[in-house]
Amino acid sequence: MNLSFFDQFMSPCLMGIPLILLSVLFPTLLLPSLNNRWLPNRLASLQLWLLLTITKQLMTPLNTKGHKWAMILTSLMMMLLTINLLGLLPYTFTPTTQLSMNMALAFPLWLATLLMGLRHQPSTSLGHLLPEGTPTLLIPALILIETTSLLIRPLALGVRLTANLTAGHLLIQLISTATLTLLPLLPAVSMLTATVLLLLTILEIAVAMIQAYVFVLLLSLYLQENI
Repeated sequence: MNLSFFDQFMSPCLMGIPLILLSVLFPTLLLPSLNNRWLPNRLASLQLWLLLTITKQLMTPLNTKGHKWAMILTSLMMMLLTINLLGLLPYTFTPTTQLSMNMALAFPLWLATLLMGLRHQPSTSLGHLLPEGTPTLLIPALILIETTSLLIRPLALGVRLTANLTAGHLLIQLISTATLTLLPLLPAVSMLTATVLLLLTILEIAVAMIQAYVFVLLLSLYLQENI
């Protein structure tokens, strides 16, 4: 029983070939195809409005140099959003529950922001490791602490996204299993757990959207520190 709960987080395979790449690329099929018209339908209008809102929200704190990252951050946001929401459908696989994938997204982007800061403003970037006015005796310990907190950022990004989605999927599966088990025995209790399941599903939809936004927002804040 315990093993079956975690089977949903295993990467699907076909003839020994992992299909996680197909799972990642599938959400792109849901995006409207290009057309020779600016706004061919209402779905494209809604998509354009959503992209504009997300881009404005992410790019407002950044200066002109940071606007070059608009395409990367907006595309990452839409990819995470669609993957997280599609993962809530029955009999689907959620690639963002895999820590390896989340780290593969977080580490290169975090490293790019760090290297950009070290290249363009090395003094300011290194100055974050030692706040002004620090007592002399605390300088070695504080540098070590700040360096550790800097290096742990990509791990925190990946683990946060993985843990929140994994916990939500496990709760949904546990409560749905309890609902089906109690249905022939205690119908009233089963209806109560079904109500809880519905509320939890609505909460998980919100969590899926919030986690995608938080992931990209933190990357934009890291970028803001280094430009």
